[in-house]
Amino acid sequence: MAKAILQLGALTCPSCMTKIQKAVENQDGVSNVKVLFNAGKVRADFDESKTSADNLSDVITDLGYDVLKVKVKENA
Repeated sequence: MAKAILQLGALTCPSCMTKIQKAVENQDGVSNVKVLFNAGKVRADFDESKTSADNLSDVITDLGYDVLKVKVKENA
């Protein structure tokens, strides 16, 4: 498992947060999704054999939000 931390462009409302969280949670191999509204970040654990941080970024971009930076950390 790895952890993706995606820095987003401005989130303008709480419904944006919910929309992003549901879309990321629905990806195969993803768990523990947290959208930090004020920080403009999404954190998610994911199974690298099933998806990638780039795929999660694409999911968010397809919803119409900007992903400014993607960071991946290996879980210990």
